[in-house]
Amino acid sequence: MEVYGLLASGGIYDWPVIKQISWILGQVMNGIYNVMSAIGIENIGVSIIIFTIIVYTILLPLTIKQQKFSKMTAVMNPEVQKIQKKYAGKKDQVSMQKQQEEINMVYEKYGVKMSSGCLPSLVQLLILFGLYPVVQNIPEYVTKVRNVYQPLVDQIQSVSGYEKILEDVSGSIAGVFDFGSPSGIVDALYRFQNSTWNALIEQMPTVEDTARKTITEVSRLNNFLGIDIGSHPWNLLTDALAAASIGGIILAILIPVLAGVTQFISVKLSQMNSTASSQDSDNPMMNSMKTMTYTMPLISVVFGFTLPAGLGLYWVASAAVRSVQQLAVNKYLKSKSIEDMIEENRKKAQKKREKKGTSAEEINKMATKSTRNVGNASKSRKEIADPAKEEKIRQAQESAKNAKPGSLTSKAYLVSRYNSGQKTEEKAPEDTEDKADKAKDKKKK
Repeated sequence: MEVYGLLASGGIYDWPVIKQISWILGQVMNGIYNVMSAIGIENIGVSIIIFTIIVYTILLPLTIKQQKFSKMTAVMNPEVQKIQKKYAGKKDQVSMQKQQEEINMVYEKYGVKMSSGCLPSLVQLLILFGLYPVVQNIPEYVTKVRNVYQPLVDQIQSVSGYEKILEDVSGSIAGVFDFGSPSGIVDALYRFQNSTWNALIEQMPTVEDTARKTITEVSRLNNFLGIDIGSHPWNLLTDALAAASIGGIILAILIPVLAGVTQFISVKLSQMNSTASSQDSDNPMMNSMKTMTYTMPLISVVFGFTLPAGLGLYWVASAAVRSVQQLAVNKYLKSKSIEDMIEENRKKAQKKREKKGTSAEEINKMATKSTRNVGNASKSRKEIADPAKEEKIRQAQESAKNAKPGSLTSKAYLVSRYNSGQKTEEKAPEDTEDKADKAKDKKKK
């Protein structure tokens, strides 16, 4: 209950952007439930599954983009790691800057940006954060489910001191809800377990009949394949063990176990596109990927027992949908060669750079530049001089050639030619002048 109270308490789910996303997804959930109700299927579990399929279908383009980046990363990693080894142990600012420049050139070579894998993940994360409150607080978003609780809420509010009674019976989640408002009471009632309902009826005998009717109706809406998705599987398991019911035990552990198994399959499938990089024992991502492969399913199992079965059902549905999508994405990416993906990335990068005013010739140089000599990046950039600057240098050299013999400019020009190893057929101006003076002296003598 403490874990659930923490999740239900709001926190990041009350942030402006996430709150708006939750509202939009809540309207989707409400629409799904209304459509299902119109054809005679009033079941929260079925609505959660359909809702999950729709949301992850919307996220599919982001998933494809993320998997493309993962596949490209597997190809780029050897080059990136080579650069990192080259600068290993060098912590000075110049070395760190050169390392970053060379890594950036690798990304330019493959037509991707270092942030390419982060943006889709960030968008997905925001949507998933907005999705959890909808699954947790079905009555808050689904009108017909909220209406089931309304007669009981009206009776509870007619009891003197009802807020204090609700706080007493709610236990650890009491501080999460506003018992002064009808919506706060509905949200609390939706999380009540059998023991909580019994405590409420004991404290408010006048609402017993309405409470029993509400419990029956909510149980009908929450019943999914014999599992009450509003209950915690751990409570269901303890009740089943106490009753020595094999069928009850199986139903109690079904959703948590399925959550772990489907999560494991989903993670393994998502890592297929980065298998190449994970084979390298020097790859720092390898250990974290292995850890995630086994820890994520275990976390899903633990949360599957400690949180309402409705959330566990969502995890099962989402992992199953992701697995199916991943199979399709892997097949699609398998049909595309790395060269084709690089060419697509370059064309996209070219369009973006052209919009910013970068010339097509410069774009082509960046796209075709090999990173084999990436270590000489700084030198290469120095050799590519600005045309205007070259013209000024040429003019200065011409001016130095015609400088007055014996002048500082003339001497500097000679030093420059000597240092550059140039050999000329003609003599320097001052040498010619010295010989002429000597010839005149001889004639006079």
